[in-house]
Amino acid sequence: MRVNMENIEERLLDTLKEYWGYDSFRPGQEAIIRSILRGEDTLALMPTGGGKSLTYQVPTMAMEGLCIVVTPLIALMKDQVDRLKRQQIPAVAIHSGLSLRQIDIALDNCVYGDVKFLYIAPERLATEAFRLRVQRMNVTLLAVDEAHCISQWGYDFRPSYLRIGEIRAMLPKATVLALTASATDLVAEDIMRHLKFERQNIIRSSFARPNISFAVRHTDDKQEQLLRILNGVDGSGIVYMRSREGCEQLAEMLHSNGISASYYHAGLPHTERNLRQEEWSQGRVRIMVATNAFGMGIDKADVRSVVHYTMCDSLESYYQEAGRAGRDGKRSYAVLLVASDDNSRIVRRFEQEFPPLDTIKSVYEKVCDFVQVAVGDGLYASMIFNIHEFCRRERLYIGTVRQVLELLELNNYLTLTEEMENPARVMFSVSRDDLYRIRIDRQDLDHIIRTILRLYNGIFTEFRAIDEHEIAVMSGYTTERVKELLKLMWQMRIIRYVPANSSPLLFFNEERLPTKDLYIAPETYLQRKRLISERFEKMTGYASQQTTCRSVFMQQYFGDKEAVPCGVCDICLEHKRRNKESKNALTENILHLLRSKPMTSREVCREIKRDPHTIAQAIEELQENGKISASISGKLIINE
Repeated sequence: MRVNMENIEERLLDTLKEYWGYDSFRPGQEAIIRSILRGEDTLALMPTGGGKSLTYQVPTMAMEGLCIVVTPLIALMKDQVDRLKRQQIPAVAIHSGLSLRQIDIALDNCVYGDVKFLYIAPERLATEAFRLRVQRMNVTLLAVDEAHCISQWGYDFRPSYLRIGEIRAMLPKATVLALTASATDLVAEDIMRHLKFERQNIIRSSFARPNISFAVRHTDDKQEQLLRILNGVDGSGIVYMRSREGCEQLAEMLHSNGISASYYHAGLPHTERNLRQEEWSQGRVRIMVATNAFGMGIDKADVRSVVHYTMCDSLESYYQEAGRAGRDGKRSYAVLLVASDDNSRIVRRFEQEFPPLDTIKSVYEKVCDFVQVAVGDGLYASMIFNIHEFCRRERLYIGTVRQVLELLELNNYLTLTEEMENPARVMFSVSRDDLYRIRIDRQDLDHIIRTILRLYNGIFTEFRAIDEHEIAVMSGYTTERVKELLKLMWQMRIIRYVPANSSPLLFFNEERLPTKDLYIAPETYLQRKRLISERFEKMTGYASQQTTCRSVFMQQYFGDKEAVPCGVCDICLEHKRRNKESKNALTENILHLLRSKPMTSREVCREIKRDPHTIAQAIEELQENGKISASISGKLIINE
């Protein structure tokens, strides 16, 4: 959808000021917004922390109609909706953690209400409830966050993203904005093809972070090196570790060495994680030792150091995590620690995480049994799934299970969502006929059962998300009393009841198949193995190379052919040191020659086997500093 571009600059700045309080755009934002307002499908490549959300929020507020934002990051989705609502901008979110009634209300508000932003998880795009309503919405912009997920060449390919192309076909008047912080040239072309761009249109923001000094430290004593870094760099920091146990042990080591530190990983209760993040964000704790579960939604500008104690699987994830340093523009440090045996560990990890097809089928069967989905059931169902509890019970390596789940997602069987706040869920353990035969002596139990049956359909065949407060309003009981009655029915084995909790969900894209019918496309398996191998190699290449500026290495990986050396990474600083030493040696060589006898510049060049231009520069500098001068005869002499 195009808009009248007259006086657009003033309108955009007024919108930016009115809703977000800013007087000007960040570099790259305005070019993206103008492209959208001209009705041009746009792929925006912006680094982490570059202000991606404003590139679709500002033009939406400057236009009529609704913006649909597709994102897999439910925590970010909730955060964005909350922020927009605080600014009096109507916004809703739809994801697998909502009840069917909540989803219906949100979608109806998008059709009939004044909603400006609909945030939706990609797995919800296939549902009939969404597809029936989306064609009746006045959608002017379709924003696709984390757009690299649509590409099979991307480091985080998600088949559910392929449905966006189908939705695009239902919205012929809508403009598409694809956003990503990590896309190679191959991935960028794939994104535009899948999203059916009318023509290629890429707007690149610089991936350079000139205030971050990137470095790699090779050491077999990582703890000692970490202490040196943290004692040498003031301010708050993040230390990334791969394992939960490692986080806890490293935080204790830092604490015992007088450094204020805490740890964060997905194994902690949700409230505990929130408390730890808040303590760190507010400066009560200086260093957070964390797995990659820590980072999404972090809005702390003054992080001075990000240290990777263990190597990432890809440069994409390393760039995103390291990029959480220095968002205030001040000097910050991103350091990767590498031990001599890290490469062999990566090889072992890589081999462990690619199970044979028989193992994939076995894990699929165990996962379905774990969440109690029978063969033939489960289509579009979402089940709470604690991967760590599953691995503990089945005695499986978590890396293997994660790869199996990703391969199952690639083949469109199921999707493991990120952790979210989940509503309570209920399913009757007895049939409808058996329920009426059961003699229930207590009147309040009979009343609560009738209330539930009036409110929720399909509750005899699968788990349904319920709202205890809604049941309370309809039944006349208090919410606490409703919870007591639900637990009582659970104990009586009338229902299966999962109280509200915070955990990941397993979303079934297809009904459960008999294990013998599960098909993993060989090309999917081999392609994933090859792509992950290539990304490992790029990551280890970044860590091992000693010639190219760290920033240039990463920028070129993301397609920036004009990247220039940063001047502050360990490679650039080493080049400066060597150049200085070489320059000092050349200066001493010239002075040594002139001490023996006066010489012309040409004679000096014949004696010293270096580039004549470099020698001429050194001679000129010696003259400017008054150490040498030219005699009447044209020969150079040392000034006494």
